[in-house]
Amino acid sequence: MSSHPHPHQHPVVEHDDLQRKLKARHLTMIAIGGAVGTGLFVASGASISQAGPGGALLMYCLIGLMVYCLMTSLGELAVHMPVAGSFVTYSALYVEEGFGFALGWSYWFNLAVTIAVELAAAQLVMAYWFPHVSGMVWSAGFLLLMFGLNAFSVRGFGEAEYWFALIKVVTVLVFLAAGLMMIFGILKSAPESGWHNFTIGDAPFVGGIPAMFGVAMIAGFSFQGTETVGVAAGEAADPARTIPRAIRQTFWRILLFYVLAILIIGVLIPYTDPNLLRNDVTDIGVSPFALVFRHAGLALAAGVMNAVVLTALLSAGTSSMYASARILYGLAVSGRAPRALARLSANGVPYNALFATTAVGALCFLSSLFGDKVVYMWLLNTSGMTGFIAWLGIAVSHYRFRRGLVYQGYKPSDLAYRSPLYPFGPIFATVLCVVIVLGQNYQAFSDVRGRWMEIVGTYIGVPLFLMLWLGYRLVRKSRLVSYEDMPFDCKRAGEGKPAAGATRPADEQPAA
Repeated sequence: MSSHPHPHQHPVVEHDDLQRKLKARHLTMIAIGGAVGTGLFVASGASISQAGPGGALLMYCLIGLMVYCLMTSLGELAVHMPVAGSFVTYSALYVEEGFGFALGWSYWFNLAVTIAVELAAAQLVMAYWFPHVSGMVWSAGFLLLMFGLNAFSVRGFGEAEYWFALIKVVTVLVFLAAGLMMIFGILKSAPESGWHNFTIGDAPFVGGIPAMFGVAMIAGFSFQGTETVGVAAGEAADPARTIPRAIRQTFWRILLFYVLAILIIGVLIPYTDPNLLRNDVTDIGVSPFALVFRHAGLALAAGVMNAVVLTALLSAGTSSMYASARILYGLAVSGRAPRALARLSANGVPYNALFATTAVGALCFLSSLFGDKVVYMWLLNTSGMTGFIAWLGIAVSHYRFRRGLVYQGYKPSDLAYRSPLYPFGPIFATVLCVVIVLGQNYQAFSDVRGRWMEIVGTYIGVPLFLMLWLGYRLVRKSRLVSYEDMPFDCKRAGEGKPAAGATRPADEQPAA
Protein backbone atom coordinates (compact mmCIF):
# COMPACT_ATOMS: atom_id res chain seq x y z
CA MET A 1 0.00 0.00 0.00
CA SER A 2 1.13 3.52 -0.70
CA SER A 3 2.51 5.40 2.29
CA HIS A 4 0.58 8.56 1.41
CA PRO A 5 -1.92 9.87 -1.11
CA HIS A 6 -0.80 11.25 -4.45
CA PRO A 7 -3.13 14.21 -4.88
CA HIS A 8 -1.28 15.76 -7.80
CA GLN A 9 -0.76 12.74 -9.99
CA HIS A 10 -4.06 13.36 -11.78
CA PRO A 11 -4.38 17.14 -12.34
CA VAL A 12 -8.14 17.16 -12.59
CA VAL A 13 -9.32 18.53 -9.25
CA GLU A 14 -11.36 21.67 -9.72
CA HIS A 15 -10.43 24.87 -7.96
CA ASP A 16 -13.30 27.05 -9.07
CA ASP A 17 -14.43 30.53 -8.11
CA LEU A 18 -18.17 29.93 -8.18
CA GLN A 19 -20.26 31.76 -5.59
CA ARG A 20 -21.92 29.66 -2.89
CA LYS A 21 -25.38 31.19 -2.72
CA LEU A 22 -27.75 28.21 -2.99
CA LYS A 23 -29.57 27.45 0.27
CA ALA A 24 -31.01 24.12 1.43
CA ARG A 25 -34.48 25.03 0.16
CA HIS A 26 -33.01 25.76 -3.28
CA LEU A 27 -31.19 22.42 -3.41
CA THR A 28 -34.25 20.48 -2.31
CA MET A 29 -36.49 22.10 -4.91
CA ILE A 30 -33.84 21.73 -7.63
CA ALA A 31 -33.77 17.97 -7.03
CA ILE A 32 -37.56 17.67 -6.74
CA GLY A 33 -38.08 19.91 -9.75
CA GLY A 34 -35.77 17.71 -11.80
CA ALA A 35 -37.75 14.58 -10.97
CA VAL A 36 -41.35 15.84 -10.91
CA GLY A 37 -42.40 16.83 -14.40
CA THR A 38 -44.17 15.50 -17.48
CA GLY A 39 -42.98 12.00 -16.54
CA LEU A 40 -45.40 12.15 -13.59
CA PHE A 41 -48.11 14.39 -15.01
CA VAL A 42 -48.44 12.60 -18.37
CA ALA A 43 -46.37 9.39 -18.65
CA SER A 44 -47.65 7.86 -15.40
CA GLY A 45 -50.88 6.96 -17.17
CA ALA A 46 -49.02 5.04 -19.86
CA SER A 47 -47.15 3.11 -17.16
CA ILE A 48 -50.39 1.92 -15.57
CA SER A 49 -51.94 0.99 -18.92
CA GLN A 50 -48.89 -1.10 -19.86
CA ALA A 51 -48.16 -2.99 -16.64
CA GLY A 52 -51.36 -2.54 -14.65
CA PRO A 53 -51.62 -0.67 -11.34
CA GLY A 54 -49.63 -3.29 -9.42
CA GLY A 55 -46.84 -3.57 -11.99
CA ALA A 56 -46.48 0.21 -12.27
CA LEU A 57 -46.47 0.63 -8.50
CA LEU A 58 -43.84 -2.08 -8.02
CA MET A 59 -41.50 -0.71 -10.69
CA TYR A 60 -41.76 2.90 -9.52
CA CYS A 61 -40.87 1.69 -6.01
CA LEU A 62 -37.90 -0.26 -7.39
CA ILE A 63 -36.60 2.65 -9.48
CA GLY A 64 -37.26 5.00 -6.56
CA LEU A 65 -35.04 2.81 -4.37
CA MET A 66 -32.33 2.93 -7.01
CA VAL A 67 -32.56 6.72 -7.19
CA TYR A 68 -32.26 6.95 -3.41
CA CYS A 69 -29.14 4.77 -3.53
CA LEU A 70 -27.69 7.07 -6.19
CA MET A 71 -28.62 10.21 -4.27
CA THR A 72 -26.89 9.01 -1.11
CA SER A 73 -23.82 7.99 -3.14
CA LEU A 74 -23.74 11.37 -4.84
CA GLY A 75 -24.30 13.08 -1.49
CA GLU A 76 -21.25 11.42 0.06
CA LEU A 77 -19.10 12.46 -2.88
CA ALA A 78 -20.56 15.98 -3.12
CA VAL A 79 -20.10 16.75 0.58
CA HIS A 80 -16.50 15.51 0.42
CA MET A 81 -15.80 17.49 -2.76
CA PRO A 82 -18.50 20.09 -3.62
CA VAL A 83 -17.53 21.14 -7.15
CA ALA A 84 -19.57 22.13 -10.21
CA GLY A 85 -18.12 19.22 -12.21
CA SER A 86 -19.87 16.86 -9.79
CA PHE A 87 -19.96 13.22 -10.90
CA VAL A 88 -17.90 14.07 -14.00
CA THR A 89 -15.01 15.13 -11.76
CA TYR A 90 -15.54 12.17 -9.42
CA SER A 91 -15.48 9.75 -12.37
CA ALA A 92 -12.15 11.15 -13.54
CA LEU A 93 -10.63 11.07 -10.04
CA TYR A 94 -11.87 7.70 -8.85
CA VAL A 95 -12.52 5.66 -12.01
CA GLU A 96 -10.57 6.78 -15.07
CA GLU A 97 -9.78 10.17 -16.56
CA GLY A 98 -11.09 9.23 -20.00
CA PHE A 99 -14.29 7.94 -18.45
CA GLY A 100 -14.84 11.33 -16.81
CA PHE A 101 -14.05 13.10 -20.09
CA ALA A 102 -16.57 11.02 -22.06
CA LEU A 103 -19.19 11.27 -19.34
CA GLY A 104 -18.83 15.05 -19.10
CA TRP A 105 -19.13 15.80 -22.80
CA SER A 106 -21.96 13.32 -23.43
CA TYR A 107 -23.90 14.53 -20.38
CA TRP A 108 -23.45 18.16 -21.44
CA PHE A 109 -24.78 17.29 -24.90
CA ASN A 110 -27.70 15.41 -23.35
CA LEU A 111 -28.71 18.48 -21.34
CA ALA A 112 -28.35 20.77 -24.35
CA VAL A 113 -30.68 18.51 -26.35
CA THR A 114 -33.09 18.48 -23.39
CA ILE A 115 -33.38 22.27 -23.74
CA ALA A 116 -34.46 21.73 -27.36
CA VAL A 117 -37.01 19.10 -26.32
CA GLU A 118 -38.58 21.44 -23.76
CA LEU A 119 -38.77 24.28 -26.31
CA ALA A 120 -40.52 22.04 -28.84
CA ALA A 121 -42.99 20.78 -26.22
CA ALA A 122 -43.66 24.32 -24.94
CA GLN A 123 -44.80 25.28 -28.45
CA LEU A 124 -47.42 22.56 -28.37
CA VAL A 125 -48.63 23.52 -24.91
CA MET A 126 -49.02 27.18 -25.85
CA ALA A 127 -51.05 26.18 -28.90
CA TYR A 128 -53.76 25.08 -26.43
CA TRP A 129 -54.45 28.75 -25.62
CA PHE A 130 -53.08 30.53 -28.71
CA PRO A 131 -53.55 28.22 -31.71
CA HIS A 132 -53.00 30.99 -34.26
CA VAL A 133 -49.72 32.33 -32.89
CA SER A 134 -46.53 30.94 -34.45
CA GLY A 135 -44.80 28.47 -32.17
CA MET A 136 -41.44 30.06 -32.98
CA VAL A 137 -42.50 33.16 -31.06
CA TRP A 138 -43.03 31.14 -27.90
CA SER A 139 -39.86 29.09 -28.30
CA ALA A 140 -37.72 32.18 -28.82
CA GLY A 141 -39.31 33.88 -25.83
CA PHE A 142 -38.90 30.86 -23.57
CA LEU A 143 -35.27 30.40 -24.64
CA LEU A 144 -34.56 34.02 -23.72
CA LEU A 145 -36.35 33.52 -20.39
CA MET A 146 -34.26 30.43 -19.56
CA PHE A 147 -31.08 32.22 -20.56
CA GLY A 148 -31.98 35.32 -18.54
CA LEU A 149 -32.72 33.33 -15.38
CA ASN A 150 -29.33 31.64 -15.67
CA ALA A 151 -27.36 34.73 -16.69
CA PHE A 152 -28.59 36.94 -13.84
CA SER A 153 -26.91 35.05 -10.98
CA VAL A 154 -26.90 31.65 -9.37
CA ARG A 155 -29.20 33.04 -6.67
CA GLY A 156 -31.60 34.18 -9.40
CA PHE A 157 -31.63 30.70 -10.90
CA GLY A 158 -32.14 29.15 -7.46
CA GLU A 159 -35.14 31.38 -6.72
CA ALA A 160 -36.72 30.77 -10.15
CA GLU A 161 -36.30 27.01 -9.84
CA TYR A 162 -37.67 27.12 -6.29
CA TRP A 163 -40.91 28.75 -7.40
CA PHE A 164 -41.21 26.65 -10.58
CA ALA A 165 -40.84 23.49 -8.51
CA LEU A 166 -43.19 24.78 -5.81
CA ILE A 167 -46.00 25.11 -8.36
CA LYS A 168 -45.52 21.46 -9.32
CA VAL A 169 -45.35 20.35 -5.70
CA VAL A 170 -48.58 22.20 -4.82
CA THR A 171 -50.29 20.64 -7.85
CA VAL A 172 -49.27 17.14 -6.77
CA LEU A 173 -50.39 17.79 -3.18
CA VAL A 174 -53.80 19.03 -4.38
CA PHE A 175 -54.08 15.97 -6.62
CA LEU A 176 -53.20 13.62 -3.76
CA ALA A 177 -55.72 15.31 -1.44
CA ALA A 178 -58.48 15.24 -4.06
CA GLY A 179 -57.69 11.64 -4.98
CA LEU A 180 -57.80 10.42 -1.39
CA MET A 181 -61.10 12.23 -0.79
CA MET A 182 -62.51 10.59 -3.93
CA ILE A 183 -61.36 7.15 -2.76
CA PHE A 184 -63.02 7.63 0.64
CA GLY A 185 -66.22 9.06 -0.83
CA ILE A 186 -65.81 12.67 0.30
CA LEU A 187 -65.66 13.88 -3.32
CA LYS A 188 -67.57 12.32 -6.18
CA SER A 189 -65.73 10.00 -8.51
CA ALA A 190 -66.40 8.14 -11.74
CA PRO A 191 -68.58 4.99 -11.52
CA GLU A 192 -65.64 2.81 -12.60
CA SER A 193 -63.46 4.06 -9.73
CA GLY A 194 -62.61 1.81 -6.80
CA TRP A 195 -60.21 -0.76 -5.41
CA HIS A 196 -61.68 -3.33 -7.80
CA ASN A 197 -59.48 -1.71 -10.49
CA PHE A 198 -56.63 -3.69 -8.95
CA THR A 199 -58.38 -6.96 -9.80
CA ILE A 200 -60.22 -6.38 -13.09
CA GLY A 201 -58.94 -8.14 -16.19
CA ASP A 202 -55.30 -9.12 -15.79
CA ALA A 203 -54.70 -6.63 -12.99
CA PRO A 204 -52.81 -5.94 -10.83
CA PHE A 205 -49.89 -7.18 -12.97
CA VAL A 206 -50.51 -6.84 -16.70
CA GLY A 207 -48.20 -7.90 -19.51
CA GLY A 208 -45.75 -9.80 -17.33
CA ILE A 209 -42.02 -9.06 -17.10
CA PRO A 210 -41.71 -7.31 -20.53
CA ALA A 211 -44.37 -4.74 -19.56
CA MET A 212 -42.78 -4.13 -16.19
CA PHE A 213 -39.40 -3.69 -17.88
CA GLY A 214 -40.93 -1.03 -20.13
CA VAL A 215 -42.32 0.77 -17.07
CA ALA A 216 -38.87 0.63 -15.44
CA MET A 217 -37.51 2.59 -18.39
CA ILE A 218 -40.36 5.14 -18.22
CA ALA A 219 -39.82 5.52 -14.47
CA GLY A 220 -36.07 5.89 -14.97
CA PHE A 221 -36.53 8.72 -17.45
CA SER A 222 -39.09 10.32 -15.11
CA PHE A 223 -36.60 10.41 -12.23
CA GLN A 224 -33.73 11.77 -14.32
CA GLY A 225 -32.76 15.23 -13.18
CA THR A 226 -32.35 14.40 -9.50
CA GLU A 227 -28.58 14.30 -10.06
CA THR A 228 -28.68 18.05 -10.72
CA VAL A 229 -28.44 18.57 -6.95
CA GLY A 230 -24.87 17.23 -7.18
CA VAL A 231 -23.99 19.84 -9.80
CA ALA A 232 -25.57 22.55 -7.64
CA ALA A 233 -23.34 21.45 -4.74
CA GLY A 234 -20.55 23.52 -6.29
CA GLU A 235 -22.54 26.65 -5.44
CA ALA A 236 -24.22 25.51 -2.24
CA ALA A 237 -23.80 27.40 0.99
CA ASP A 238 -22.55 25.11 3.80
CA PRO A 239 -22.62 21.89 1.70
CA ALA A 240 -21.98 19.63 4.73
CA ARG A 241 -25.38 20.59 6.12
CA THR A 242 -27.47 21.51 3.07
CA ILE A 243 -26.66 18.58 0.77
CA PRO A 244 -27.56 15.72 3.20
CA ARG A 245 -30.70 17.60 4.21
CA ALA A 246 -31.73 18.09 0.58
CA ILE A 247 -31.14 14.40 -0.18
CA ARG A 248 -33.22 13.18 2.76
CA GLN A 249 -36.12 15.49 1.98
CA THR A 250 -35.97 14.77 -1.73
CA PHE A 251 -36.21 11.01 -1.23
CA TRP A 252 -39.30 11.12 0.97
CA ARG A 253 -41.07 13.71 -1.15
CA ILE A 254 -40.42 11.91 -4.41
CA LEU A 255 -41.50 8.62 -2.82
CA LEU A 256 -44.70 10.30 -1.62
CA PHE A 257 -45.40 12.04 -4.91
CA TYR A 258 -44.75 9.17 -7.30
CA VAL A 259 -45.80 6.09 -5.35
CA LEU A 260 -48.94 7.59 -3.81
CA ALA A 261 -49.88 9.26 -7.10
CA ILE A 262 -49.55 5.95 -9.00
CA LEU A 263 -51.65 4.23 -6.31
CA ILE A 264 -54.41 6.86 -6.53
CA ILE A 265 -54.49 6.80 -10.34
CA GLY A 266 -54.63 3.00 -10.29
CA VAL A 267 -57.63 3.07 -7.94
CA LEU A 268 -59.56 5.85 -9.66
CA ILE A 269 -58.89 5.01 -13.32
CA PRO A 270 -58.99 1.42 -14.67
CA TYR A 271 -55.89 0.42 -16.58
CA THR A 272 -58.15 -0.37 -19.56
CA ASP A 273 -59.16 3.29 -19.95
CA PRO A 274 -58.10 4.19 -23.52
CA ASN A 275 -57.00 7.66 -22.42
CA LEU A 276 -54.15 6.15 -20.39
CA LEU A 277 -52.67 4.63 -23.53
CA ARG A 278 -51.83 8.10 -24.75
CA ASN A 279 -48.55 9.56 -23.61
CA ASP A 280 -48.43 12.81 -25.51
CA VAL A 281 -47.83 16.32 -24.19
CA THR A 282 -49.88 17.66 -27.13
CA ASP A 283 -53.10 16.66 -25.37
CA ILE A 284 -52.97 17.52 -21.68
CA GLY A 285 -56.65 16.60 -21.40
CA VAL A 286 -55.69 12.91 -21.28
CA SER A 287 -53.21 13.41 -18.44
CA PRO A 288 -54.31 11.10 -15.60
CA PHE A 289 -54.15 14.16 -13.34
CA ALA A 290 -56.59 16.03 -15.58
CA LEU A 291 -58.86 12.97 -15.80
CA VAL A 292 -59.01 12.63 -12.01
CA PHE A 293 -59.63 16.37 -11.52
CA ARG A 294 -62.41 16.25 -14.11
CA HIS A 295 -64.09 13.30 -12.35
CA ALA A 296 -63.94 15.35 -9.14
CA GLY A 297 -66.01 18.05 -10.86
CA LEU A 298 -63.22 20.52 -11.61
CA ALA A 299 -64.24 21.77 -15.06
CA LEU A 300 -61.02 23.71 -15.59
CA ALA A 301 -58.84 20.64 -15.04
CA ALA A 302 -57.36 20.55 -18.55
CA GLY A 303 -56.49 24.25 -18.54
CA VAL A 304 -54.95 24.10 -15.07
CA MET A 305 -52.87 21.04 -15.94
CA ASN A 306 -51.79 22.70 -19.17
CA ALA A 307 -50.38 25.60 -17.13
CA VAL A 308 -48.68 23.21 -14.72
CA VAL A 309 -47.10 21.21 -17.55
CA LEU A 310 -45.85 24.46 -19.10
CA THR A 311 -44.27 25.30 -15.74
CA ALA A 312 -42.70 21.84 -15.65
CA LEU A 313 -41.24 22.30 -19.13
CA LEU A 314 -39.78 25.71 -18.29
CA SER A 315 -38.39 24.35 -15.04
CA ALA A 316 -36.74 21.40 -16.81
CA GLY A 317 -35.28 23.63 -19.51
CA THR A 318 -33.94 26.19 -17.04
CA SER A 319 -32.47 23.47 -14.83
CA SER A 320 -30.89 21.71 -17.82
CA MET A 321 -29.31 24.97 -18.96
CA TYR A 322 -27.91 25.58 -15.47
CA ALA A 323 -26.49 22.08 -15.04
CA SER A 324 -25.04 21.87 -18.55
CA ALA A 325 -23.27 25.23 -18.19
CA ARG A 326 -21.72 24.09 -14.88
CA ILE A 327 -20.67 20.73 -16.33
CA LEU A 328 -19.01 22.51 -19.24
CA TYR A 329 -17.36 24.94 -16.82
CA GLY A 330 -16.11 21.99 -14.75
CA LEU A 331 -14.63 20.39 -17.87
CA ALA A 332 -12.86 23.65 -18.68
CA VAL A 333 -11.31 24.27 -15.25
CA SER A 334 -10.07 20.68 -15.16
CA GLY A 335 -8.44 20.95 -18.59
CA ARG A 336 -10.88 18.80 -20.59
CA ALA A 337 -12.49 21.71 -22.48
CA PRO A 338 -11.18 25.04 -23.84
CA ARG A 339 -10.08 27.34 -21.00
CA ALA A 340 -12.23 30.16 -22.37
CA LEU A 341 -15.28 28.24 -21.14
CA ALA A 342 -14.04 28.65 -17.55
CA ARG A 343 -14.44 32.44 -17.50
CA LEU A 344 -16.89 33.84 -14.97
CA SER A 345 -18.94 37.02 -14.95
CA ALA A 346 -18.78 39.45 -12.04
CA ASN A 347 -21.75 37.68 -10.41
CA GLY A 348 -20.14 34.24 -10.69
CA VAL A 349 -21.89 32.89 -13.81
CA PRO A 350 -19.78 30.93 -16.36
CA TYR A 351 -21.09 33.04 -19.21
CA ASN A 352 -19.07 31.49 -22.06
CA ALA A 353 -20.23 28.01 -21.06
CA LEU A 354 -23.77 29.36 -20.80
CA PHE A 355 -23.57 30.93 -24.29
CA ALA A 356 -22.22 27.69 -25.79
CA THR A 357 -24.95 25.60 -24.15
CA THR A 358 -27.70 27.99 -25.28
CA ALA A 359 -26.39 27.99 -28.86
CA VAL A 360 -26.27 24.20 -29.07
CA GLY A 361 -29.75 23.91 -27.54
CA ALA A 362 -31.10 26.41 -30.08
CA LEU A 363 -29.47 24.58 -33.01
CA CYS A 364 -30.86 21.25 -31.83
CA PHE A 365 -34.29 22.85 -31.59
CA LEU A 366 -34.03 24.24 -35.13
CA SER A 367 -33.35 20.70 -36.37
CA SER A 368 -36.90 19.79 -35.26
CA LEU A 369 -38.37 22.29 -37.72
CA PHE A 370 -36.85 21.06 -40.97
CA GLY A 371 -37.36 17.99 -43.12
CA ASP A 372 -38.97 14.93 -41.56
CA LYS A 373 -37.24 15.46 -38.19
CA VAL A 374 -34.78 12.63 -38.81
CA VAL A 375 -31.84 14.68 -37.49
CA TYR A 376 -33.84 15.74 -34.45
CA MET A 377 -34.83 12.15 -33.61
CA TRP A 378 -31.21 10.99 -33.92
CA LEU A 379 -30.14 13.76 -31.57
CA LEU A 380 -32.77 12.63 -29.08
CA ASN A 381 -31.70 9.00 -29.34
CA THR A 382 -28.03 9.94 -29.01
CA SER A 383 -28.68 11.77 -25.76
CA GLY A 384 -31.41 9.54 -24.37
CA MET A 385 -29.06 6.98 -22.79
CA THR A 386 -26.77 9.54 -21.20
CA GLY A 387 -28.82 10.02 -18.06
CA PHE A 388 -28.49 6.34 -17.21
CA ILE A 389 -24.79 6.39 -18.07
CA ALA A 390 -24.39 9.35 -15.70
CA TRP A 391 -26.12 7.37 -12.95
CA LEU A 392 -23.81 4.46 -13.68
CA GLY A 393 -20.84 6.84 -13.33
CA ILE A 394 -22.11 8.03 -9.93
CA ALA A 395 -22.49 4.47 -8.61
CA VAL A 396 -19.10 3.24 -9.85
CA SER A 397 -17.33 6.40 -8.66
CA HIS A 398 -18.78 6.11 -5.17
CA TYR A 399 -17.90 2.43 -4.87
CA ARG A 400 -14.29 3.01 -5.90
CA PHE A 401 -14.05 6.22 -3.83
CA ARG A 402 -14.92 4.34 -0.65
CA ARG A 403 -12.62 1.44 -1.54
CA GLY A 404 -9.75 3.85 -2.16
CA LEU A 405 -10.43 5.71 1.07
CA VAL A 406 -10.16 2.51 3.11
CA TYR A 407 -7.20 1.24 1.07
CA GLN A 408 -5.19 4.35 1.98
CA GLY A 409 -5.87 3.73 5.65
CA TYR A 410 -8.61 6.25 6.35
CA LYS A 411 -11.92 5.52 8.05
CA PRO A 412 -15.40 6.12 6.61
CA SER A 413 -16.16 7.88 9.90
CA ASP A 414 -13.75 10.62 8.77
CA LEU A 415 -16.30 11.65 6.14
CA ALA A 416 -18.68 14.49 6.92
CA TYR A 417 -21.54 12.52 5.33
CA ARG A 418 -21.69 8.77 4.72
CA SER A 419 -24.12 6.90 2.52
CA PRO A 420 -26.15 4.58 4.77
CA LEU A 421 -26.53 1.99 2.00
CA TYR A 422 -22.90 1.35 1.04
CA PRO A 423 -21.92 -1.09 -0.48
CA PHE A 424 -25.42 -2.32 -1.42
CA GLY A 425 -26.45 1.05 -2.88
CA PRO A 426 -23.82 1.53 -5.61
CA ILE A 427 -23.80 -2.18 -6.53
CA PHE A 428 -27.59 -2.32 -6.84
CA ALA A 429 -27.70 0.91 -8.85
CA THR A 430 -24.90 -0.27 -11.16
CA VAL A 431 -26.62 -3.56 -11.98
CA LEU A 432 -30.02 -1.94 -12.54
CA CYS A 433 -28.57 0.85 -14.73
CA VAL A 434 -26.76 -1.67 -16.93
CA VAL A 435 -29.91 -3.77 -17.30
CA ILE A 436 -32.01 -0.72 -18.23
CA VAL A 437 -29.43 0.63 -20.71
CA LEU A 438 -29.00 -2.69 -22.50
CA GLY A 439 -32.72 -3.47 -22.46
CA GLN A 440 -34.01 -0.17 -23.87
CA ASN A 441 -35.39 -1.87 -26.99
CA TYR A 442 -34.57 -5.53 -26.58
CA GLN A 443 -37.72 -6.56 -28.51
CA ALA A 444 -36.15 -5.24 -31.71
CA PHE A 445 -33.45 -7.93 -31.57
CA SER A 446 -36.10 -10.54 -32.40
CA ASP A 447 -36.01 -9.18 -35.95
CA VAL A 448 -32.56 -7.66 -36.37
CA ARG A 449 -32.65 -7.68 -40.15
CA GLY A 450 -35.95 -5.83 -40.38
CA ARG A 451 -35.39 -3.40 -37.48
CA TRP A 452 -31.66 -2.66 -37.58
CA MET A 453 -32.20 1.09 -38.07
CA GLU A 454 -34.44 1.11 -35.00
CA ILE A 455 -31.74 -0.72 -33.02
CA VAL A 456 -29.04 1.72 -34.14
CA GLY A 457 -31.27 4.69 -33.35
CA THR A 458 -31.96 3.38 -29.84
CA TYR A 459 -28.44 2.40 -28.84
CA ILE A 460 -26.30 4.94 -30.74
CA GLY A 461 -25.56 6.86 -27.53
CA VAL A 462 -23.63 3.89 -26.10
CA PRO A 463 -21.05 3.48 -28.90
CA LEU A 464 -20.58 7.26 -29.11
CA PHE A 465 -19.83 7.34 -25.37
CA LEU A 466 -17.39 4.44 -25.75
CA MET A 467 -15.70 6.17 -28.71
CA LEU A 468 -15.11 9.31 -26.63
CA TRP A 469 -13.77 7.23 -23.75
CA LEU A 470 -11.47 5.00 -25.79
CA GLY A 471 -10.33 7.93 -27.96
CA TYR A 472 -9.23 9.82 -24.84
CA ARG A 473 -7.44 6.74 -23.52
CA LEU A 474 -5.53 6.31 -26.77
CA VAL A 475 -4.53 9.98 -27.09
CA ARG A 476 -3.79 10.73 -23.43
CA LYS A 477 -2.67 7.22 -22.41
CA SER A 478 -4.99 7.36 -19.40
CA ARG A 479 -5.55 4.28 -17.29
CA LEU A 480 -7.80 3.12 -14.47
CA VAL A 481 -6.96 5.13 -11.34
CA SER A 482 -5.38 2.85 -8.75
CA TYR A 483 -6.61 3.02 -5.17
CA GLU A 484 -3.24 4.27 -3.96
CA ASP A 485 -3.27 7.19 -6.41
CA MET A 486 -6.72 8.52 -5.54
CA PRO A 487 -6.57 12.07 -4.11
CA PHE A 488 -8.35 12.86 -0.87
CA ASP A 489 -6.93 16.34 -0.32
CA CYS A 490 -9.95 18.53 -1.11
CA LYS A 491 -11.55 20.87 1.40
CA ARG A 492 -14.31 19.08 3.23
CA ALA A 493 -17.69 20.47 2.30
CA GLY A 494 -16.53 24.05 2.24
CA GLU A 495 -15.87 24.12 5.97
CA GLY A 496 -12.23 25.08 5.56
CA LYS A 497 -11.15 21.74 7.05
CA PRO A 498 -9.11 19.20 5.12
CA ALA A 499 -10.93 16.12 3.93
CA ALA A 500 -10.26 12.71 5.38
CA GLY A 501 -6.97 12.10 3.59
CA ALA A 502 -5.49 15.48 4.41
CA THR A 503 -6.18 15.46 8.12
CA ARG A 504 -3.19 13.25 8.84
CA PRO A 505 0.37 14.53 8.76
CA ALA A 506 2.79 12.63 6.55
CA ASP A 507 4.36 10.85 9.51
CA GLU A 508 0.95 9.51 10.54
CA GLN A 509 0.03 8.05 7.18
CA PRO A 510 -0.62 4.28 7.23
CA ALA A 511 2.39 2.13 6.44
CA ALA A 512 2.51 -0.10 3.39
